[in-house]
Amino acid sequence: MSWRVAMTIAGLDSGGGAGIHADVKTFAAMGVHGTTALTCVTAQNTYEVREAQCLQPPLVKAQILAVWDDMGIDAGKTGMLGTREIIEEVAATVSKLGFPLVVDPVMIAKSGAPLISEDAVDTLKRRLLPVAKVVTPNRHEAEKLTGIKITSVAEARRAAEVIHREFGTEVVVVKGGHLDAPEAVDVVYIGGTFHELATPRLDSRATHGTGCSYSAAIAAGLAKGLPPLEAIKTAKRFIYMAIRYGVARGKGHWPVNPMAWLEMPAERWRTLEELREALEAVERQAEVFAKAIPEVQTNIGYAIDPRYATTREDVAAVPGRIVNYMGRAKPSGPPAFGASDHIARKILAALAKDPQARSAMNIRLDAAYIEKAKSLGMTIAYVDRRREPEDVKKREGATMQWIIEEAYRQTGGKTPDLIVDWGDWGKEPIITVLGKTPREVVEKVLRLIR
Repeated sequence: MSWRVAMTIAGLDSGGGAGIHADVKTFAAMGVHGTTALTCVTAQNTYEVREAQCLQPPLVKAQILAVWDDMGIDAGKTGMLGTREIIEEVAATVSKLGFPLVVDPVMIAKSGAPLISEDAVDTLKRRLLPVAKVVTPNRHEAEKLTGIKITSVAEARRAAEVIHREFGTEVVVVKGGHLDAPEAVDVVYIGGTFHELATPRLDSRATHGTGCSYSAAIAAGLAKGLPPLEAIKTAKRFIYMAIRYGVARGKGHWPVNPMAWLEMPAERWRTLEELREALEAVERQAEVFAKAIPEVQTNIGYAIDPRYATTREDVAAVPGRIVNYMGRAKPSGPPAFGASDHIARKILAALAKDPQARSAMNIRLDAAYIEKAKSLGMTIAYVDRRREPEDVKKREGATMQWIIEEAYRQTGGKTPDLIVDWGDWGKEPIITVLGKTPREVVEKVLRLIR
């Protein structure tokens, strides 16, 4: 199957969070070839638009035709169009060429700056919406288009139907990010039927470029031949992930992260592969490792890229742990995400101190191992759980974080190679070995116990 081509007809955000930057990243993540027709250039960052200048309409048209004449356009989307004249030109050109168009009726930037002239709104309604296959207004844009005050899903439904009836757009998506509802509910009007697409509402600063990436994801789906509703459903999952794993940079609204759609599954695969390789090394030295397995058994964990690691489900470990079976270390099964609680909590706490401390393994506490670590120049922290505050002991799962914080306090913020946990009543003393990768952790353990 040949590559599908999608085009964004939109403005440039110099901060890289919205506009054609967001669109092209989305196209790449969705597996289509992204092309562009630039409409306006903005001097913009995460908190303000400082200046904007729009191109002449004939140049916008020339960009669209240059791509069309060479490789065709399977679907397109519009973002910031800026002026009435550009809207007129885009509407006439797309109408003539006939590719499916997703219109993101961009009117105001996240910072509050206007991105379209007042006289252009009427032109957008009269000329561009009748040409569009899909239109994706947020609450405020839908209010501007219809004059309906929208505070609920019911009012969003009414607005969607009005947009379809008055302007002729086949599919209308009134986005729910600004609605007063516990979930982010998008109302989709298609073929006389309403559909409600909901995702959990995220408390995130990473919302810059949300509308751009969402509409671009829909266009990518249409370019690949998906029915409109399926394209919208996929785009909804896509933008949820892009917001959840946004780019934490800037003083204002952080950019969404379209590449999370690719990076998350890739990261999880890489994490499992590296952990499998480390476990193979353990099994090759099974008799040696068996000597270091404590009564509570051993486990080794590895977190995905720290930009994405937030819960125990982002840490892979061995289900059932590594056991001493007839004098040989044996993993109970292949590694899986969410398989460990204690190791995962320790790794997540360590990541908060050092983004490179992605792996950990517990072994039995042996004075010989401590002496060997000293001779090798390893950094060692000693934690006495008898000194753990009572309020920490009472909180579920808080002990592992306290151990890590106490260890880093001792080392002055440096990641220790070993954390010696002297244990407590009913708690076996153990050593936790930390490292950047599971292979590094396994090699440290081998150096201690050989």
